[in-house]
Amino acid sequence: MSFTGKATFSAGNTLPEIAEDISDIVSIVSPYETALLDYLGDSNLVATSTVHEWLEDNLQPNQTSLINAVDEQADEIQVQDSSLFKTGDLIRFEGYSEIMQVNAASVAQEISVTRGYGGSSNEEIVAATKIYRISGAAYEGENAPKAIFTNRKRCMNYTQIFTSAIEVSGSMLATKQVGVADELDYQKQERLRELLRDLENSVINGMSPSLNQQGSHTTRRTMRGLIPSITSNITDASSSELTEEALNEALRSIWEQSAGHVDTIVVNGYQKRKINNIISGNRSYSATDNKYSDLVDIYESDFGVCRVVLSRWVPRDKILLLDSSRVSVVPLNGRSFHYKPLASAGDSESGQLIGEYTLEFRNENAHGLIENLDVS
Repeated sequence: MSFTGKATFSAGNTLPEIAEDISDIVSIVSPYETALLDYLGDSNLVATSTVHEWLEDNLQPNQTSLINAVDEQADEIQVQDSSLFKTGDLIRFEGYSEIMQVNAASVAQEISVTRGYGGSSNEEIVAATKIYRISGAAYEGENAPKAIFTNRKRCMNYTQIFTSAIEVSGSMLATKQVGVADELDYQKQERLRELLRDLENSVINGMSPSLNQQGSHTTRRTMRGLIPSITSNITDASSSELTEEALNEALRSIWEQSAGHVDTIVVNGYQKRKINNIISGNRSYSATDNKYSDLVDIYESDFGVCRVVLSRWVPRDKILLLDSSRVSVVPLNGRSFHYKPLASAGDSESGQLIGEYTLEFRNENAHGLIENLDVS
């Protein structure tokens, strides 16, 4: 016998006495995580001007390169920078065993040398070979040499204002919401997530305007991000696939010419899978294993132990190699993200989320970038 009484299906979904079944959770699908900002953490520094500056210095360089080839008998050789050398210095050439001693370095881009120092054999050396200064050697009791020094340089970046407006009607504030205790607070939370997302994107990809970088009534002030800041250690992958050899070679190149210690690799999802695949062919399992792991969080090479950070905002064809101790995301003093109430023009609550930040990126040659990787 069929049921003939009142049932929930009697009036479709229009029964007024049946409460709506809505989960008390508002689900967000848009990506908003900020993995790089989380990894770097809050800066101990604050900027005190919209033009944020810091000082950098270098040791005296100890390498240059040949201009022209050198035969076995030549004792005058042309170099890119003769100011590196002084009388008595020992020098060597990359890929060669001959040691030479510098007799004089008074002529621009030319030094006079003694060949085959210490019994080493004279060699023909090709053009553009790297020259390394081994050391100087003073006579016993010799007077002090001429003082040498380096000039510190001032580097800079500009602060960028991140802002979003919020306005909620009085009726919306008074209405009972599903999953939202206070609509104004909820809107603050949502807009802040968006601004933090934009901040990380700017830290990675941001670019300063070519003119009026300090900003004006017609030019918005924007910070220079990591990728545009790196100019020294750029590896062009020429559309080839990322390999462990290529990654290790890029780290070696940074290590050879910098005191920086690369400890962070920042990638997007595509290149993260390539890094994970480095270990795929070297993995073994026993008969009792029932879990498959294909994840690389830390890459350890001869040139550093690196945390692999997955960020959505790194372009697919690029990998950032960073010394995180030289990277800071710095707020302008008193201008960390905060909510500023605004006067309402009517039946609503109005306000503005605002923050002003810049990137302090010290010693750009302590970092590196691999670009033009295969993404097909």
